[in-house]
Amino acid sequence: MTHGTDIGTHPDIVRMRERYELAGASPRAQVADGLTMLAGLYLAISPWIIGFNGLPGITVNNLVTGLAVALLGLGFSFAFGRTHGITWVLPLIGLWTIAAPWAIRGPMATTATIWNNVVIGAILLALGLATAGMGMARRS
Repeated sequence: MTHGTDIGTHPDIVRMRERYELAGASPRAQVADGLTMLAGLYLAISPWIIGFNGLPGITVNNLVTGLAVALLGLGFSFAFGRTHGITWVLPLIGLWTIAAPWAIRGPMATTATIWNNVVIGAILLALGLATAGMGMARRS
């Protein structure tokens, strides 16, 4: 026995995708997506900009999470209709970025490391909430 739970067979799938594509094409969404990509790239290279690349744990963390954020930003900008379902990941990455200097074991994080991650994490959190909100906004 099969169940009809596949979203691809939903009767309103075309309208849902059109709504998300319209939301992703708005100037506000494009700015948020671009800023998300730039924030991700900055997070990835921040250990070398700020000068804490001697701390291997936080350096690798920022590099990997920064590249993931940049890819999310690209995905949101190119196919928001297909990627809107994972917008919840961006605020979580922002929260992780804030907590990472204390959560990652190894040499002690410096004041610059903490400030860098708290500020960029707060920016990612705000951008993530804004991006998630765009997909939920009603269009009339």
